[in-house]
Amino acid sequence: MKTFQRPLSTLVAPLKHSTAVRPFRIQPLVNLTLKKHFAQQVQTIEEKKDDEKVLLNSYHSWLDRLPPKLAPYVFLTRMDKPIGTWLLYWPCAWSITMAAYSESLPASQTAYMLGLFGAGAIIMRGAGCTINDLWDRDIDDKVLTTFHQFVFADSSLLNCFILQVERTKVRPIASGAITPKQGIAFLGLQLSAGLAILTQLNTYSILLGASSLSLVVTYPLMKRITYWPQVVLGLAFNWGALLGWSAMTGSCDLSVVAPLYAGGVAWTLVYDTIYAHQDKKDDIKIGVKSTALRFGENTNKWLGAFSGTFVSMTALAGYINGQGLPFYTLSVLGTAAHLAWQLKTVDYNDPADCWKKFKSNTWVGGLIWSGIATDALWNSIQNGA
Repeated sequence: MKTFQRPLSTLVAPLKHSTAVRPFRIQPLVNLTLKKHFAQQVQTIEEKKDDEKVLLNSYHSWLDRLPPKLAPYVFLTRMDKPIGTWLLYWPCAWSITMAAYSESLPASQTAYMLGLFGAGAIIMRGAGCTINDLWDRDIDDKVLTTFHQFVFADSSLLNCFILQVERTKVRPIASGAITPKQGIAFLGLQLSAGLAILTQLNTYSILLGASSLSLVVTYPLMKRITYWPQVVLGLAFNWGALLGWSAMTGSCDLSVVAPLYAGGVAWTLVYDTIYAHQDKKDDIKIGVKSTALRFGENTNKWLGAFSGTFVSMTALAGYINGQGLPFYTLSVLGTAAHLAWQLKTVDYNDPADCWKKFKSNTWVGGLIWSGIATDALWNSIQNGA
């Protein structure tokens, strides 16, 4: 097979650019010659790995169809990857529905809060991404510079390049599609929208929700300081376990929400450590820390312990809240089985598999909520009778 010795700088967008805002477009990862050369390999990989299909065959994102001035802002919020929004939303939904079950609150109030918090999760997850990219624009630049130093030796390098560089190459702030000043202005709009939703809640919840902003702002810096940035992420991402209950009742029942919150933090350590294993080689090169590097070859043991903590704390919260059989069947046993499957089958050295397992945690959140919701629905029917 003929080998290619072409610098990556000919395949990706240049790092240096003018300060003017460029029309945003996700550029092809490979040129036409390489695309034809690897067509057969790409087709085979697509058949085996559906999660890589967009990266390997669809060289243009759906974001390319958006107006050039709008696309970078939509991409900045990661709307094409809703998994982060779901992971932020589920603890809110658990807490809201558990409060409704405990206090026998009307279904209309529960549905309203679930919808309101859903909108809030979309907005605040996007704001978190903007903050993250503002802090990390120098790191993203380092990662892409590193890739420019390599050349293709054979087709096996193509797959690694596509999977690893795509996530930082096209980030709007790092690529220059959005300037830092524009990013800050956009963040102001996002936070204003988040505040508009927060002010729909009671005073206790407004203050409680606002107090989480410090975690959102400081999390991106933690990866430069400690090997445990996932703890800070967990504290931020599971704040809804506290806020959801207070939004429904006007205060927090710590006997329920404290174990629910602690369990959620443990859950975040599980899924985000799996996520971090995708980038561990690059993280070592640029000096970024994570639990993936801290745990190393012992990752499964650590995540097994955190999974056990998550399931135990969730069960404890349900027990104190007086949950019924559906909760223990779906929320506890179902979650335990799913986490066991994740840890049994995950390949920490395969970025595609890590991404697949990370995304599967949407189902974990859904399992827990389905058990709580079934209890709440049954309770509502009984009270209505």
